[in-house]
Amino acid sequence: MLSVLLLYVVSSILAQQDQYIEGIVEEQDELGQRHPLLGANVYWKDTLIGTITDTEGKFQLIQVEGQTHIIVSHIVYPGDTIDVSDKKYIEVTMDGLRALDEVKVIKRKKSTEIGYLEPIKTEKIGEKELLKAACCNLSESFETNPSVDISFTDAITGTRQISMLGLAGPYTQITRENIPYIRGLSSVYGLTFIPGTWIESIQLNKGTGSVANGYESIAGQINVDIRNPANMDKVYFNVYGNEEGRLEVNANLKADVGKKWGTALLLHGKYNSIRHDRNNDGFMDMPLSNQLIALNRWELNSLNGLHLQFGAKGTYIDNIGGQTHFNLENDEGTVNAWGMHLNIKRFEGWTKIGKINRSKEWQSIGFQLSGAVHDQHSFFGLSNYEAGQKTLYANLLYQSIIGNTNHHFRTGTSLQYDEYRELLDTVNYDRIETVPGIFFEYTYTYLEKFSMVAGIRADYHNHYGLFFTPRLHVRYAITEKSIVRLSGGRGQRTANILSENSGILASSRQINILGDGTDKPYGLDPEIAWNYGLNFTQHFRLDYRDGTISLDFYRTDFTNQVVIDLDENAQRVSFYNLEGESYSNSFQSQIDYELINRLDVRLAYRYYDVKTTYNGQLQQKPLVAKHRSFINLTYETRNHWKFDYTMNWQGIKRIPDTHSNPEEYRLSDYSPDFYVINTQISKTWHEKFEIYIGAENLLDYKQENPVISESDPFGSYFDSSLIWGPVFGRNIYVGMRYKIK
Repeated sequence: MLSVLLLYVVSSILAQQDQYIEGIVEEQDELGQRHPLLGANVYWKDTLIGTITDTEGKFQLIQVEGQTHIIVSHIVYPGDTIDVSDKKYIEVTMDGLRALDEVKVIKRKKSTEIGYLEPIKTEKIGEKELLKAACCNLSESFETNPSVDISFTDAITGTRQISMLGLAGPYTQITRENIPYIRGLSSVYGLTFIPGTWIESIQLNKGTGSVANGYESIAGQINVDIRNPANMDKVYFNVYGNEEGRLEVNANLKADVGKKWGTALLLHGKYNSIRHDRNNDGFMDMPLSNQLIALNRWELNSLNGLHLQFGAKGTYIDNIGGQTHFNLENDEGTVNAWGMHLNIKRFEGWTKIGKINRSKEWQSIGFQLSGAVHDQHSFFGLSNYEAGQKTLYANLLYQSIIGNTNHHFRTGTSLQYDEYRELLDTVNYDRIETVPGIFFEYTYTYLEKFSMVAGIRADYHNHYGLFFTPRLHVRYAITEKSIVRLSGGRGQRTANILSENSGILASSRQINILGDGTDKPYGLDPEIAWNYGLNFTQHFRLDYRDGTISLDFYRTDFTNQVVIDLDENAQRVSFYNLEGESYSNSFQSQIDYELINRLDVRLAYRYYDVKTTYNGQLQQKPLVAKHRSFINLTYETRNHWKFDYTMNWQGIKRIPDTHSNPEEYRLSDYSPDFYVINTQISKTWHEKFEIYIGAENLLDYKQENPVISESDPFGSYFDSSLIWGPVFGRNIYVGMRYKIK
């Protein structure tokens, strides 16, 4: 079958392009407004040659010699015969509703889809994909996605981090409904601020994104859509528990207030009170945890094109970790037992308002405003880390067309304000960053064949001065189902070296910041990189079932980077500006296909070549696997049993040099390769009640001795941050979901 598939792909790519007639089919509502009509039949008169319109009402029909008339029809509209002589593009408006008996249409929607028409390749991850795993928060939402890597920052705090293109999580811009969200002090811990049951969908793209969302994206963008009153269930309730003693409860509620207003209340609680030490190293496998998060949002939709929403959210996290006999009240600040305590209190609010010109649907104006207050108290052993952040973000956008709808543009101005308070033991790193900016983005579209997005923004940073961010995205359809995309652009960000590398605080390493003594954050320059991407997407149909092949290559070149040097000395970590090369090459191939009815298969292979200059020597980035293979199988029966299986193989990883340690505290130069298997079974009744049971790390594979010098945690060689594999073994979980539509 694979040879047939490859033959099909090659023949599709090499096939000669045919001549088409293209157009759009719309319907008119009671207010006289026109909307795209999905599923209209378009075919040549007196033939069986035809097509149907897509979600945007568009169609593409192959030319037939001698034919001059087409018929456009729909299940609720009578047919219309149109003369298309010497026409390449037509617009059709359907009217005159046809009386129908009840019709029930059933479509099996894919759990992850790649947009066909967008210039930027975007993976759209829906709720169906998120339910393949426990997905308790955003950091655990990518277990079935080969584009994102998930790992632990250390062996003690239980903090998960993500990476893309072989680059750490902070190089990926994470937004909530297109507003910058997880950044600054929340760059690592912030992934737990969004419970999985709150997520409606995720849009993921690699490389640089739109200039309208800011200048910080380098490795990619992850946008999270939170459930909103317009389309969520009235009641959604979820309970989750695992054998480690972790218990989570989630409740999503919505209500209509009058005819135009809707409100939603989202609640989350997490509790873990059991001290586990299954690897017998004297440290808790997972920290004790209390977590409460609540969100309330309001939304207004009016017939005159006005859309308003606003909301507020509060987060409380209290984690205690360390040695199994650590007691917070008695042992804090002493050498009785090594302990860790993290307490975060965060409050945030936002509003979005938009107005569409009803007489010119392509013209609109919007305003986004968000703010947050983040307060963090923590200590790691004898080291104290106190931090706070006040942030404000404002973005004004206007979009319209130039001449016709082939030429779109959007422009606007933004402001990013951050006030940081950081105290590591006795050293203060307080600062204020203010960045006003303007941007312009132009989009050109030629039918469904070609599209381009070119954008530029100018920003002024109060410490770094004026800088420009150009970005370009190009899409070309080789054939109807073969798409090539190119991208390129610049990204810039401030490295928050302490919060982004908090796992290092769970060690005895001395922190050495080699700044230049200026008022720049930490005395270091901004991180600046250029990212270039090329990807190819082939949609195909084999044995009456659809599939997709995707090939990606991305190159990231840093003109400056804040280097995190763990190799120079095993008792020290140094932060300094890049002197030399630093780059990332990423290649990924992926196949998604419904192998047999209701059995979906996802196969992927990924290769990373990530190198940085450390102390004058170009070396492979530590703790990043060059090779990774991935398989995900999902099967659903007709009576709503679901079976999910995911296997990850990760190749060897370079481990930072530990030769300056005594021999008993030295690690190998490279880790072994390993497999991680996750699986889940779920059953749904009447689309309301669902139970699920699953296992993470089914093979019970664990990194041996994840904590160096665990018997002497206050000594010079203690280190829990060199994590290359799973820290925790097999984990069995069970849960229940209930909803009222």
